[in-house]
Amino acid sequence: MSGTTELLQGTLDLLILKALTLGPLHGYGVLLRIGQISRDRLQIQQGSLYPALYRLEHQGLIAAEWGESENKRKAKYYRLTAAGRRRFKEEAAYWQRLSDAIACALNAVPEDV
Repeated sequence: MSGTTELLQGTLDLLILKALTLGPLHGYGVLLRIGQISRDRLQIQQGSLYPALYRLEHQGLIAAEWGESENKRKAKYYRLTAAGRRRFKEEAAYWQRLSDAIACALNAVPEDV
């Protein structure tokens, strides 16, 4: 196995939604926020991020509007919609149950099986 962490299918969408629960962000800000909340353990490539943002916007989970970035450039800012907030809660609960079950299985001792 490599030293980098690979994301499972669908995980990027959840991470984007999580990043946006903390407030509106432009695309690059989403990348930075994911790095921040993962303590720099996850690095998302822009080539993966922007199609995911488009997909989430198309699904009505996030909304976008043009604004001005910190460095005075035009930037598209993304925010969660009510549907996105609901989806985030559902997906986060699912991932928590799944990770708990996997941790239980990995920590099982021979007497447990």
